[in-house]
Amino acid sequence: MQATEQERLTGKENITQVTKFLLFSISAGIIQVIVFTLMFEALHVPYWLSYLTALIASVLYNFTVNRRFTFKSANNIPLAMIQLGIYYAIFTPLSTWWGDALVGIGWHEYIVLGLTMVTNLITEFCVNRFVIYRNSMNTRATHTSERTPLSTL
Repeated sequence: MQATEQERLTGKENITQVTKFLLFSISAGIIQVIVFTLMFEALHVPYWLSYLTALIASVLYNFTVNRRFTFKSANNIPLAMIQLGIYYAIFTPLSTWWGDALVGIGWHEYIVLGLTMVTNLITEFCVNRFVIYRNSMNTRATHTSERTPLSTL
């Protein structure tokens, strides 16, 4: 299948897209670390449940901001969520298993969490860019009604 004009990005647009994804993912990572720390350290919830809850919070935030601002997609939201859900149906059990196993053999919890988050960042970008939004990047129209009152001054 040949790419249409709207799907082709310039080098600068690709760098901008990767940068936005990285920055939004870092903010999602901060959310994940905060939720994980609260559950694991303050509430003494086991690693796997702390990780799973933190991952879900991070994914919901990351999906929302990256769909809107990084990929600028008008793609069908339920379809995009299902596609991302398929990725996480594979990634989540595997990362929960390897994380719990590594912590179980003595690896530090935050090193495991960090390495897992980097793996998630790279693989999720590829899934978003080349699967979920491959045919719908830059299709979201910007509406003037979305402006905040301060942006109209």
